[in-house]
Amino acid sequence: MKKLLLTISTLLLAIFSFGQTTEWKIDHSHSNVTFEISHMVVSTVTGKFQDFEGKILADKADFTDANISFTIFVNSVNTNNEKRDEHLRNDDFFDIEKFPVITYIGKSLEKKNDNNYVVKGDFTMHGVTKVIELDVRFNGTIKDNKGNMRAGFKVKGEINRSDYGLTYNSVLEAGGFSIGNDVEFNVNLELIKQ
Repeated sequence: MKKLLLTISTLLLAIFSFGQTTEWKIDHSHSNVTFEISHMVVSTVTGKFQDFEGKILADKADFTDANISFTIFVNSVNTNNEKRDEHLRNDDFFDIEKFPVITYIGKSLEKKNDNNYVVKGDFTMHGVTKVIELDVRFNGTIKDNKGNMRAGFKVKGEINRSDYGLTYNSVLEAGGFSIGNDVEFNVNLELIKQ
C-alpha cells in the first residue's frame, strides 16, 4: 500500500512538473512534521507525524519554480500517549483504514520578500481536498562537508479540522468543547540536492 501511494504521489508530481530537472530529497533525520491543537480550552496538545515522504523539483536557486509533492502517513501519528494515538487512528478521527495518508500538492510558490514565500496547493485529508495557502521561510542553501548541497525550509499553516470531516468532540461540564477545531502545524524540511 505504501509503495502504491508513493507511486501515485510521484505520478502526480510528474503531471505538475514543467520541465524542472533538479530533484531535492528530504533528509528525514533533520526534518519533522508537528502540530498543535487546544485541549479543554486552557491547554495545548502537541504531536507529530513520524513517517512522511516528499519530492521537490526546482532548478532556480531561490526555489520559485518549485514543484512540490508531500505525503504524510497518518498511522505514524505520535502525541506521546498511545491510547490517544490509537483513538486518533480510528474512525472517530483519521480513520486510517479508509484514509491512510494526508497529501499536499503545491500549485504555486510566490516570493513575498527575501526569504518569505507563500505556497498554494491542494491539501487532502480524510477524503476531502481544499486549496490552502502555507507560509514558507526559505533558510537558504549550504554545502555540507561531503560536498552535498542542502536547503532548509520552515512551513507553517492552520486548518479547521471540521472542514475535513474530523468533527468528533465532547462537551465540557463547564461549557465549551474538549478539543479545539483549529490545528496549527509546522514542517521543518532539510533537503539534499540529488
